[in-house]
Amino acid sequence: MYSVYDIANWFLANKEKITNKKIQKLVYYAYSWHLVLNNESSDDIGTRLFENKFEAWVHGAVYPDLYVKYKENGSAPLPKYDGEIPEFSEDDIDVLNQVLEVYGDYTGNELESICHQEDPWIKAREGLNVYDPSHNPIEDVNIFKCYSARL
Repeated sequence: MYSVYDIANWFLANKEKITNKKIQKLVYYAYSWHLVLNNESSDDIGTRLFENKFEAWVHGAVYPDLYVKYKENGSAPLPKYDGEIPEFSEDDIDVLNQVLEVYGDYTGNELESICHQEDPWIKAREGLNVYDPSHNPIEDVNIFKCYSARL
C-alpha cells in the first residue's frame, strides 16, 4: 500500500502545472478508480490505494494533510517532483496513467465542478449549505457505487 503523498508525487513528477486544488482531485480520482477496479463489491472493500479518507470540503474532495502541505502555494502551480517515487505495480501505474489521461487536462476549478456533480461528495455534504465548512468523510461505499456504475 502507498501513501497519499506517493500518489501526489507521482502526478507531480508526470504532469506540469498542477495546483493544490488539482492535485487533490487527481489523487481523489486515482483513489476512487483504484477502489472500483480492485474490489468486487461495496460490501467487501478490502483493497485501497492508501488508507487516508477524503473529506467533503466546499471545493470538493480534499485530503486535509495534503492540502496543508501545499497551502502556501495558493493557486500557483506546485513544483515538479523530482525525488524518489516508490515502485508501483503495473496495474497501479495503469490506473494512474488513466486518471492522468482522463482528468489531467482539466483545471482544478473544472475538477471541482465535476466532483460537485458526483454522489460521493454530494452525499457527504447532505444537510450542509453550499459554503458550510465540512470535515465529513467521503465514504468508500459511496465512491464504489458511483464509479462502478460508470464501468
